Amino acid sequence: MASRRAPAARPPAAPEIPQEEIDRQVQRAVERTLARNIPGLRMPAPDLDLDVGQTPKELVYARDTLRLYHYKPMLDEIYRVPLLVIMSPVAKGYILDLAPGQSLIEYLVLQGYDVYMVDWIAPRREHAALGIEAFVSGMIDEAIERVAADAGEREVTLVGYCMGGLLSCLHAALNPKSGLKNLVCFTTPINADGMTLYKQWVNSSAFDIDRLVEELGVIPGEMINASIQALRPFQRSANQLQLLNNVDNDAFVKANLRFDRWAADQLPLPGELMREFVREFLRGNKLITGDFHVGDNVVDLGKIRVPFLHVAAEYDHIVPTAASRDLIGLVGSKDKQEIVVKGGHVSLVAGGNAVYRLWPQLDRWLAPRSV
Repeated sequence: MASRRAPAARPPAAPEIPQEEIDRQVQRAVERTLARNIPGLRMPAPDLDLDVGQTPKELVYARDTLRLYHYKPMLDEIYRVPLLVIMSPVAKGYILDLAPGQSLIEYLVLQGYDVYMVDWIAPRREHAALGIEAFVSGMIDEAIERVAADAGEREVTLVGYCMGGLLSCLHAALNPKSGLKNLVCFTTPINADGMTLYKQWVNSSAFDIDRLVEELGVIPGEMINASIQALRPFQRSANQLQLLNNVDNDAFVKANLRFDRWAADQLPLPGELMREFVREFLRGNKLITGDFHVGDNVVDLGKIRVPFLHVAAEYDHIVPTAASRDLIGLVGSKDKQEIVVKGGHVSLVAGGNAVYRLWPQLDRWLAPRSV
């Protein structure tokens, strides 16, 4: 088990740096970079090992845009209840398995959990009509059945990340007798009023979702990424400057490039999924008003009665606290808990501090509920 330490204090605000000083730092770092023969910092250098997703796994099921993987157990004894991780359809799953020692998946496997993951691939035009119902009552429902059959167990724990957490909540609310043992959600959006900048994006007169769906079929990842970048317009420049300042540190460079690669590696979304997400959630906020439909069924989060854990990030700019804090009250479980950790949307689950801030707490919660 990884060692534990107290969470770090919130970092102080970055001071204003005079332009001349920035110029000097950049020039000095560029000279160092050229001397080390690293050909640029925007793309991974070919001599750096940036392989991701290295925890051994096998593909056990595929359907439409869904890929279900099973991670090979590393211990002789494992917990009885398997874990099924549901990624966000807009994000690639390797953020949870960045590299040995920086992988939540690897950590869970080493603690003795039987881990599966629903990862997604880029949809094609033929997948344009896949909406929320196809994901929640089709693909995720079937993935749970496949995990139960593969593991030889009736019960499964769902672990959803971001929009994957939202889809997991919808499934749990609509299928209270599906064999779900526990539900864990990371940074899950529930109240769209808390996602101010996203709402500004989709409520713009220039954002015609129907036209986008009709003409494109699938919504490009570049557009989704642009909306994310709009939340923190100066973050990329700050990250690049930090990378330049640490160019002599190979471990830092590799970790930074892995994060940068993932952040720019957004998946497109099926047009109908995007349209329903915009209409029902971002514009209508119907989970809060109680009028959110999946097919002919109205979603009532109060019907979720299984042990429930929600994890939020204190400095999350993608799913701010205002967007997720209502979830714990809406869920009907008696056994429920919320953990708020210092960090952002991604550093919550990956990166140097995740192993100290979240992973041990997650293990302590899951362990007694997985036997």
